[in-house]
Amino acid sequence: MQFGMPTLIENKTLGDNVELCRELGLQFIELNMNFPEYQIDKLEKTDEFIEAAREAGIYYTIHLDEKLNIADFNSLVTEAYLETVRRTIGVARKLLPLRDAYGDKSQPITLNMHMEHGIFITLPDRKVQMYDRDFDTYMKSFKRYRALVEEWIGDSDIKIAVENTDGFRDYEKKAIEYTMESPCFCMTWDIGHSKAVAEKDVPFIMENVAHLRHFHIHDGRENPPKNHLALGDGEIDLSERLSLAEERNARCVLETKTIEALRKSVAWLKERGIM
Repeated sequence: MQFGMPTLIENKTLGDNVELCRELGLQFIELNMNFPEYQIDKLEKTDEFIEAAREAGIYYTIHLDEKLNIADFNSLVTEAYLETVRRTIGVARKLLPLRDAYGDKSQPITLNMHMEHGIFITLPDRKVQMYDRDFDTYMKSFKRYRALVEEWIGDSDIKIAVENTDGFRDYEKKAIEYTMESPCFCMTWDIGHSKAVAEKDVPFIMENVAHLRHFHIHDGRENPPKNHLALGDGEIDLSERLSLAEERNARCVLETKTIEALRKSVAWLKERGIM
């Protein structure tokens, strides 16, 4: 199995992340576009990323901006996010040779994506999600998005991986099912996120298990809700989740938030002969 690390806030530079990745014997780093140092104009300086990776013998995946919203009702916002995706796919294409050299060629390079819930309006007796109210407009945006992604990716071994966060809304499930009809999309299972919301996303994830190609692995608890814990510090049946990841030939990010928790997670895997 291929194990990697997230971009960690304690590390101020690419070099810091790369050195830690090498030291821990991990195969890749998931570059997080929520960080200022990994905005698209920085990522497009691919020579710097490639040189650092080659020296350490690692490769990269990418985590798109968590607020990425390709269905915003403001077309100016939508177009900016679509352009971000287009350019990020271009970056991923240039980084693919690193995967070929240091990773597993049977696993696509993933661009991880959250589903933006959109705003809601609070009525006296309920909350109304605007994307649910204007579902046809919402789906029209996703139909355009899927078509554009297919055009931009072409025959490159790149996929947009849709991640669970705090419970998929019904309208999001319909959009996800539509994107999964395309070979350019797959799913990420964040096992800590699902644990923290009492596994409400698990039925939908298992209905679409054939599309699982990426995992965010960290421990978590239900009560009180907590995730991004070091492996072994929570309540998740990690062996079961890791077995499914292996069965699906999925890449795994050890998505802790601190260096200490990442070190502990790597040690947990090594103690059990998994890594």
